[in-house]
Amino acid sequence: MTKILKLLLIFFICISFGFTKYYPIDGYETTGIARLYQLQKMLNDSIDIRRITDGAHLKLADIKLNLLSRQNDSVGNILVEDPGFAKKINRLFPGSGYSATVLDMTKPDSIKYAAYRETAGYQPGSVGKIAVLAALFTQLSKICPLSWDARTALLKNKRVTARYWGTGDHHTIPIYDIENDKLTRRRVVASDEFSLYEWADHMVSVSNNGAASVVWREALLMAAFSDKYENLTEEQAETYFKETPRDSLTNLANLVVNQPLRDLGISKDEWRLGSFFTGASNRYVGDKGGSIGTPVGLMKFLVQLEQGKIIDEKSSLEMKRLLYLTDRRIRYAKSPRLDDAAVYFKSGSFYKCDRVKDPNCGSYAGNVFNYMNSVIIVEQPNGAKYIVCLMTNVLNKNSAGAHMYLAGSIDKVINTIEEKE
Repeated sequence: MTKILKLLLIFFICISFGFTKYYPIDGYETTGIARLYQLQKMLNDSIDIRRITDGAHLKLADIKLNLLSRQNDSVGNILVEDPGFAKKINRLFPGSGYSATVLDMTKPDSIKYAAYRETAGYQPGSVGKIAVLAALFTQLSKICPLSWDARTALLKNKRVTARYWGTGDHHTIPIYDIENDKLTRRRVVASDEFSLYEWADHMVSVSNNGAASVVWREALLMAAFSDKYENLTEEQAETYFKETPRDSLTNLANLVVNQPLRDLGISKDEWRLGSFFTGASNRYVGDKGGSIGTPVGLMKFLVQLEQGKIIDEKSSLEMKRLLYLTDRRIRYAKSPRLDDAAVYFKSGSFYKCDRVKDPNCGSYAGNVFNYMNSVIIVEQPNGAKYIVCLMTNVLNKNSAGAHMYLAGSIDKVINTIEEKE
């Protein structure tokens, strides 16, 4: 079969899923994400949604990529430190245990960049789920290379169950019953069935680890089955996992989630994932290489997201929409200075307590290690737009308050600069 005929075959297979567009609160019809239906209904009925700030009310058409005008520039040409800006930003950090990169992109032709211990490595925690999101969209582009609408239709119409992959996480997910207008929040169970869009939303909006493992699993299956993935059954998928050697599955899973980062020029020492987010996944897929993240690696990703260079412009925009926070805000994003701002956010933590050393060691306040990470794109109503990648490892202290305080301080610096200019 010639290459052209093969592409045409894939195209016609893909378009059988139909056509769709996309999301935030007004995106239920195009995504099928049920929680958005409830939010839209509440807004239509003039019900005050107290957990959602004014900055969470953007429409689909309002969300845009901010660096399309710099699309031809390399990341290296963009991430050049501005001494004056860096001096103002870096003095905000208390020192050891903190690392960050900050990019003021309010004026794309006059970008300001600051870096503070930007190459220090941290356990990325749930921030790593952004890499899983990129893996999903990368595989979608390979299955349906000729039709963007077919890719998003696949996200909306392909439904998969959690099975053992999605179990074992304490994070709850929102399950909205449209017919009975009832919202339930509970942990993922093996029988849960959602569309790929909803699993991706559960992974990002409420940071569910089980959902992340399900999305990673599906990206792996896309890589393994290519255009046959559309009609892949649960039984066929499980047979594949049972009959494929463990080392082969481990290598493919690692490649699927990490190669998109390498293609963006992000080295393995700047950002990599080494294991699924739930222990049950280790039944068939092992760990490899460990996980690490750095502020510079994360910044390289978000810059190219804003350039529309992660796969393509439409994929970049869709991932940004999925990162648009339309649920309650925590940690860095909870700063009152960001209430009116649109934020595209992911936070992650990973800690360990030695209770022999300290029986009172608390949650998110580990005394062995205590990672807390925040990556965010902020778009203020006054036009200020910037990216922050903050990673910390401060022992014996829940750093959520420190992240929120820094959010306010960084926002104040950037807005003061923009007002003067």
